[in-house]
Amino acid sequence: MAEVTPTPDANDVANNKVLAILAYFGILFLIPLLAAKDSPFARFHANQGLNLFILWIAAYIVVTILVIIVHALALILNLLFLVVLILAILGIINAAKGEMKELPLIGKFKFIK
Repeated sequence: MAEVTPTPDANDVANNKVLAILAYFGILFLIPLLAAKDSPFARFHANQGLNLFILWIAAYIVVTILVIIVHALALILNLLFLVVLILAILGIINAAKGEMKELPLIGKFKFIK
């Protein structure tokens, strides 16, 4: 069954249109609630504005968490590449000196006999 949309009173719309519009500007959804407490039109749009505001907050939190995770992963990957670079430089120095020193952390693994 389809939901019936109520028809607002023309005077209510005319008197509270600006307040209803303000409801969609973030936290300003509070203005119609405070300024037009008895207006079904303003209260409806205040509710819609509140829903939108909650969605915006939730989306902001999710995006912020993803950005933090991605940056953390990027930082970890960059640190990993830095470790690989340092190990490569140590290996080059050992080879240039004619030494057979194992690399730190990974030198004990033997894949080639």
